[in-house]
Amino acid sequence: MAGNSGRNHPPIDPNKIAYIYMQVADHIAGQVADGTLRPGSRLPGEREMAEEYGVAFLTIRRAMKELRERGIAVTLPSKGTFIAYPETEEDSAQDS
Repeated sequence: MAGNSGRNHPPIDPNKIAYIYMQVADHIAGQVADGTLRPGSRLPGEREMAEEYGVAFLTIRRAMKELRERGIAVTLPSKGTFIAYPETEEDSAQDS
């Protein structure tokens, strides 16, 4: 994503029985799963991503919220949105 403006994003299909923001979130989650996006990677800004995906900026904002809820991304105010490091069993034990 970052620095990969030549990469072809799969077309977002408005006729698909899925919200567009979910299609974007699933695509980014897939890139994390296949190792294209690695933990600590900074995602482009929401407006830039909206342009890349050909969707509204608020659609990207909702997709980022979805990724945060899934634990895939972390947003730091004034810094950006980053791919989260996977939580280890040790981390989840400390939260209990």
